[in-house]
Amino acid sequence: MEGALTARDRVGVQDLVLLEAHTSETALLDNLRKRFHENLIYTYIGTLLVSLNPYKELDTYSKKHMDTYMGVNFFELPPHIYALADNVFRTMLSEFNNHFILISGESGAGKTETSKKVLQYYAVSCPNTSLLDNVRDRLLLSNPVLEAFGNAKTLKNDNSSRFGKYMDIQFDHQVGAVGGHILSYLLEKSRVVHQNHGERNFHIFYQLVAGGDDELLRWLGLERNCQNYSYLVQGDCAKVTSINDKSNWKIVRSALSIIEFSEKDVEQLFAIIASVLHLGNVKFATDALGYAVLKNVPELHWLSTVRLNIHKRCLQVYSPFAVDHALYARDALAKAIYGRTFNWLVNKVNESLANKDSSRKTVIGLLDIYGFEVFHVNSFEQFCINYCNEKLQQLFIQLTLKSEQEEYQMEGIEWEPVPYFNNKIICDLVEEKHRGIISVLDEECLRPGEATDLTFLEKLEEKMGGHPHFVTHKLADQKTRKTMQRGDFRLLHYAGEVTYCVVGFLDKNNDLLYRNVKEVMRQSKNTIIKHCFPYTEPDSKKRPETVVTQFKGSLAGLTDVLMSKEPWYVRCIKPNDGKKAGRFDDVLVRHQVKYLGLMEHLRVRRAGFAYRRKYDIFLARYKPLCPSTWPKWKGSASEGVLCLVKHLGYKPNEYKMGRTKIFIRHPKTLFATEDAFELCKHDLGGLSFCLFIKAINTDFYSYKTVKKLFTATATRIQNCWRGMMARKERDKRAWAVKVIKRFIKGFMMRNQPACSDNTEYLAFVRQNYLTRLKGNLPKTLLDKNSWPTPPPIMQEVRGTLPFYLRFYYTSMVLRNSLLVVEDSQIYLQFKALTSSMFKGKKENYPFSVCQPFQDTRISNPHHRLTPLTPSPWQPSGSLQYSVPLVKYDRNGFRPRLRQLILTQAAVYLVEEAKIKQRIDFNSLKGEMGTVEIKGGHQLCCAGDLILQCDYLFEALTKLSHIGNKESCIKVVQGSVRFDIQPGREGFIDFKSGQESMIYRSKNGHLMVVRMNGESHHSSCTPIRRGISKLIDSPVSQESTRTRSR
Repeated sequence: MEGALTARDRVGVQDLVLLEAHTSETALLDNLRKRFHENLIYTYIGTLLVSLNPYKELDTYSKKHMDTYMGVNFFELPPHIYALADNVFRTMLSEFNNHFILISGESGAGKTETSKKVLQYYAVSCPNTSLLDNVRDRLLLSNPVLEAFGNAKTLKNDNSSRFGKYMDIQFDHQVGAVGGHILSYLLEKSRVVHQNHGERNFHIFYQLVAGGDDELLRWLGLERNCQNYSYLVQGDCAKVTSINDKSNWKIVRSALSIIEFSEKDVEQLFAIIASVLHLGNVKFATDALGYAVLKNVPELHWLSTVRLNIHKRCLQVYSPFAVDHALYARDALAKAIYGRTFNWLVNKVNESLANKDSSRKTVIGLLDIYGFEVFHVNSFEQFCINYCNEKLQQLFIQLTLKSEQEEYQMEGIEWEPVPYFNNKIICDLVEEKHRGIISVLDEECLRPGEATDLTFLEKLEEKMGGHPHFVTHKLADQKTRKTMQRGDFRLLHYAGEVTYCVVGFLDKNNDLLYRNVKEVMRQSKNTIIKHCFPYTEPDSKKRPETVVTQFKGSLAGLTDVLMSKEPWYVRCIKPNDGKKAGRFDDVLVRHQVKYLGLMEHLRVRRAGFAYRRKYDIFLARYKPLCPSTWPKWKGSASEGVLCLVKHLGYKPNEYKMGRTKIFIRHPKTLFATEDAFELCKHDLGGLSFCLFIKAINTDFYSYKTVKKLFTATATRIQNCWRGMMARKERDKRAWAVKVIKRFIKGFMMRNQPACSDNTEYLAFVRQNYLTRLKGNLPKTLLDKNSWPTPPPIMQEVRGTLPFYLRFYYTSMVLRNSLLVVEDSQIYLQFKALTSSMFKGKKENYPFSVCQPFQDTRISNPHHRLTPLTPSPWQPSGSLQYSVPLVKYDRNGFRPRLRQLILTQAAVYLVEEAKIKQRIDFNSLKGEMGTVEIKGGHQLCCAGDLILQCDYLFEALTKLSHIGNKESCIKVVQGSVRFDIQPGREGFIDFKSGQESMIYRSKNGHLMVVRMNGESHHSSCTPIRRGISKLIDSPVSQESTRTRSR
């Protein structure tokens, strides 16, 4: 950095701490402007990095630049985001503690691009393995996914983050990136239903419409025209030339697959996005009573049958709403669906980034948070964002002062108190309990009665009146009233005044969703919607926390996280509002410099000493300035620096000597030292030339003779150097010729017995075979036929491989047999019995092999066997097995929940604590007939039992083993016949359909329907698990039955 001081008049200083007029905002702006016009967009304030958005591509982000900054001292090279990232990384490794980088700035300043650059640097600089590359790809590709769902075009930025994001990157002890975690804050859900003129909805809506293939859009009921959707045209800029929605769609689809989203997840995710668009097109009219009625019922069809997968009758919620209330409920539902889906998406990404290793990891956090916002009309969102910035500014000053104070104490230098503006008074104004703005807002939202935005403003005037940082139209003086509306209040933030309009504060803070609408969402068969609207969610008796209270809690948690880590800062600045390259707007930049707190930070850094360097670095650069330290200082570095500064004439109040560093108070002292060093470099060059002449010109030859001698010496040095390089090249080529000759000779003698001529070639062939074998090994050692064929010179492999395989099989069986305990032997016997009955007969049998059998599937089976009333057929014998199931009546096929209990003597069907039926094992037959079933206290003749069981193979195996009835189990293809009662029979039919279900068909048969396209081993719903008469999965359209008489 010191080397750039000579050009400071043209390009400014690289570190604003070295500004002579450090209290002048104009001097700071002038320095930023000089560097910006030279395409030097980065500037330091100590370790804080200031970044200006160039609005054009710069050639300073290549792999070559990354390598240049890798492992280099922070101030050794010009300021760059790579320098900051590398310094954070190396500090983490050396101190083995956690760090975070806070990236802030207003919309369009380049925060998102800066965070991408940091991620890219860590992706390149970390070690590469297949596992680490996989984690790196997920970390990088999580950005386009979250940008698609959380970013949107605003008036200031075409890719504005409408949520705050904190990402942890986890590193293991080998400095590899092994995982990550993302926290999101305050998604701007109101953008889903409303956009200002010149703004767009979230990117994903336009990407889906523009980039989705025709088949997908047809299935979603969408058209490739954004103008057809109410939620996409309110800003009147659905298409933007600077945004390629179609290309971005491909990136997002590819990223979702790499982050391990299943096809089902992706399908349901886009179904939800489509449902929001359809919901926005739902319109209402007024009936004769003045209530709202639906106008466009077709939109409900798409919402019910495809998108949310809710039955249309469930979607018809009858409430006496006026049209405006109905529209409010519709928009509230759209915001809730999108907001909760976004939270699900973040959690899904976190599952993909999660590190399974529980050992301690060091962490680097990236906080990309919205900057201070001041618009023409500022609402609830701007209030929350600016409150967040107030808290971060408070944290920023505290941590900066703390780090400065710790460095001074570590170096043994007396700390001098620093005057600065403490914005705690503003934070208390917003968040103080019972008196702050947040408390008043929550109180108005929760109190009964007619609470409105204006009553909220009146309460603020009542409690905040007289506060120096709060004013309203009513409390203001005559001059100030002219700049405010009656529904406004103004806060004097650390960055300046902001006027907020209270309209919409209560509604946005409540963010309520009607209870019956939640109930409808819970009926959805879309797994994402079911996850977002759980049954465990608190009901309306307990009012949920307001939005601002949730945000306050999240912000407190974020503050705790940041306080536990070492801070680093990047302040992003937007040079102009027109997004033009090379244009520097002084007024705009001055405003950002103020609210980013750059002057405050500069004052803190300059309160003591402007420049500090380790002794060895300072001495290595400036030692030519003192004869005592040049050319080599033999003492300690601190003594050498002390000797140097005394020779240079530093005054005692201009510097301090710390334990490891020298501290220089004024930049002009450093500038004078650097200017003297520049002159010294020229003098050193002339001195070296004079010493050379004196050494070779002892007889005071003429100038021409000296010049000729100098030229001859230089020529001889060049000749020696070229000769050495030519000899190296000759030796390299000779070695290559020998290697090629040996290889050719070995190839020619490859079929001969091993000798000195072909030994190296044969070794090469073996190594090449093993290398190819590494990437083409069979999936299992039990696979005998897929081993790659060895070359002819490795014939011994052909003979020994079967022997080793047989040895491996034998040892594996012997080892496993010794490890099998008695319980495991019984378990394996049951599995063998299941295999003998169903292997090759049932299509879904292979998927049951890996499922372990259990002795009971009921939490307390003995309690189930205790009848409520005395019974002449009390269960006898010890309990052998129990499982819950569903019994279908033979007349009408009504389902009833039962428990199946197997004892040594009989089979019992139990309902709660009451035994409903008892069947002796000796009455089970594999032929037609009837069975005597005890019900109550009398005997009756009945037909076959129709049962549905989730654990079919397990239950049938236990039944056949305990009752010795293996012969009663038969697998039947097609329809199944059963006896309703003696002399009357029924049938069970199977077919495919749009939805899995079981019902009584018009012909009186029991119809089992499976959903089209479902796998044979799916276990999504109990219907598809199996019906037992015993009947198995409707998927395979075959059944397993036990006939009883």
